[in-house]
This record gives sequence, C-alpha cells and structure tokens, in this order.
Amino acid sequence: AMWSSVFPLTCVVQNYAWGKVGGASEVAQLVVGGDPQTVIQDGKPYAELWMGAHPKGDAQIKDNRVAPTTLGQWIASFPACLGSKVKDSFQGRLPFLFKVLSVNTALSIQAHPDRALAARLQAHSPQHYPDDNHKPEMAIALSRFQGLCGFRPVDQILAFLHAVPEFCALVGSEAAEELQASVGDAVQTGLALKKCFTRMMNCEKKLLVDQLNVLVKRVTEEGAAGKDTSRSHGDLLLRLHSQYPGDIGCFSIYFLNHVVLEPGQAMFLGANEPHAYIYGDCVECMACSDNTVRAGLTPKYIDVNTLCEMLNYSPAPAASKVFPGVQDGADPCVTLYDPPVPDFSVMRIQIPPSVQQYAIAPVDSASILLVIDGDAAATCTTSLSEVTLGRGTVLFVSANESLSLQVSSPAGMTMFRACCLL
Repeated sequence: AMWSSVFPLTCVVQNYAWGKVGGASEVAQLVVGGDPQTVIQDGKPYAELWMGAHPKGDAQIKDNRVAPTTLGQWIASFPACLGSKVKDSFQGRLPFLFKVLSVNTALSIQAHPDRALAARLQAHSPQHYPDDNHKPEMAIALSRFQGLCGFRPVDQILAFLHAVPEFCALVGSEAAEELQASVGDAVQTGLALKKCFTRMMNCEKKLLVDQLNVLVKRVTEEGAAGKDTSRSHGDLLLRLHSQYPGDIGCFSIYFLNHVVLEPGQAMFLGANEPHAYIYGDCVECMACSDNTVRAGLTPKYIDVNTLCEMLNYSPAPAASKVFPGVQDGADPCVTLYDPPVPDFSVMRIQIPPSVQQYAIAPVDSASILLVIDGDAAATCTTSLSEVTLGRGTVLFVSANESLSLQVSSPAGMTMFRACCLL
C-alpha cells in the first residue's frame, strides 16, 4: 500500500516571538493550505514549520490506513525507507531537518560549531549544548530575505570605524589601528579582525549602552534632517535597536555583511560562520542538531569566549555569500542546492504552466517534499495509489520511490524537496 513508502505529514509549528504574526506568516498560510481546519490566531507569531523527525518537533503521519504514529517512530521501525547508504551513514536516523521560517524580527547573531567543537562543548556544558553534532544550515529565500552573514571586506569595516566614532569607541583605537596596519597581509588581517571583534564583544555594558544611545540619537537626528545615514548603516541600526535596545548585536552590522536574497537565492552557513536572519520568509535545511553559540540580538545565553574563539575571520564580500543553485542537466524544472556537507541537499522543482504531466525522480535517500504553490494528483509508482497535492502539502517519500504528477493548476507548481545525496 502507498502508506508504506509515501505519505503526507502534519508538521509541528513553533510560535517563537520573532515570527511573523497571524495570516501574514508564510508558515501560517502553508499550515492552513495543508489542513483547512486549522484556526490561525491573529495576534500569535507563526515562526517555523518543522518538517522532519526531530525529537522537539516530530511530524505526525497523516494516513487513515496506519495507526497514529510519528515520522521518527516510523523511521525507527522501517529504517530501510532511508535508503541503505543514508541508513548506514547516519545510524538509522533522518540526517536533516527541513523548515519554513517566517521572520519578522531579527534572530540572534550566532554561529554553529563543527563536529569536534560540538563534542567538546557538550562534554563541558551540556545544559547549553545538547548534542555533539554539527549544524550546517542553508536558507533559500521564498520572499525577499535579509540576513547578516560572514565578515565584511576589511575596507568596509575600516570605513565604518572612521565614520562611526561610537563603533570605534567599543573596538578601541589600538585594535582599530592594528586592523588598518594589517591590510594586504591575510594572516595578520584575520588576527586583527579577531582582536577587534573580541574587544567589541567584551566591552563594558555601560560603555555599550552609552555609545549605542549616542549613535541612535545621532542617526535619528540626521535622518530627520534629511541627511544620508548610510555611512552609519542607519536604517538597519534603528531597526535592530528598536527590536533589541541596548544589545551588542546592534553594532555587529559594522562587522558582518548585510545579505539580501531574492526568491530562489540561497545562503549556506557552514561551521563557524557568524550570521543572523533579519526579515523575510525562507525554506531552511540543516543537520539535525540544536547547537548554537550566540553573540547578541537575543535574551538567551551568550557565550562570548567560545564565539570569539570559534569564528571564521575571513573577510569576503556580501555577493560571495549567495550560494548558487545549479540547473539539473537532466531536468530543467529542477534547481539543486548542494552544499559541501553530506547531511542534506535541497531541490527546487518549478513546473511551468505548459507541463501537465511531471515525474518526480527517485533518489537513493528518504526525502521530504513541500508544495509552495499549485495543485496536482500524485500517483506513487509502486503502489498506484493517489495523494492530492496543494499549497502546504508535506510528503514523506521513501528512498527510490518515484511519483507521477497530474498537474491541475494553470500557473504550474513550485515545490521544494530535501534529501541526502551522499
């Protein structure tokens, strides 16, 4: 029967405070699309949709032919559905967690440890670092999506140190001069950048609050007088300060690239890459882990020493942080986002209006399919039973299963598929 290899999922919603609210949230819209009985509450944030088998958000299998069970329980009972390579490489567990995020206010500036550091952190402080896995992640924009990612080119940081005296006050003139003197020597630049960032992150709370207040007042007055505040990155500064007043993260905009992704553009966050999401909707895929080292824009635990030690201090322009999707040679409807980690890859499937029949090709991995737009009847080729696809449908597809789609929406379809291409 079909339920043994392909079945729809009811997925867990996380109502974190930073999420978009009510019907404005893409997460809420997808949930209602997948289950029209759902009632969306107006004042409530709908931040994340978790599509996977993570213990903190295990999806429910939605199939009346099978006893109520979660995806995690199902995979534990039938590990062959993962595909033999995935099953053996990841101890019989789904190696990734697939998500939709609807971001209204900024998420903390953070980085994720590599496996070796994760193991050390967990051994040392398990209350803050719950597992020993790494957590690479990739975000693909559904709407215009803003984030911070990686250290800016040094000339930009130096320009901010000159143009924003309040920023320079936190870094200190000695570290700032070392950064200036390091230009042209990559090794020295990395060391000087680390020193500048570490000085700022460790500055006295009173100095931080005083300088931030002076800067916000100055930028606000300049803006009111019709002056260009871009030399101080004024718009973003005021936005973050309104969300997290008195937070060191407000100053990180002078160190980190401001990256804006258009729909379909992606950002890959490998180990030790400092980043934050600011605004917009995306699908996200990550290794199944909770390990996050935070630096600011958060009320949560901040581990400054670990963060400053672990970060990748290689400056690079914002454009280099846009991760390219690659057109599949065999199927022009598929764009593959294949990051340099074994845990996950994501495909965007865009079926044009001219195509009514479409085959979703088998892969040697369990996958999770999310429909963003469009309608179709999907037939599973092994069992010949049918499932209806529409906006918000989430399907679990066992390894080596193919689906044949009869598309009924005149505008075509957009889907994302997460899998593990070892």
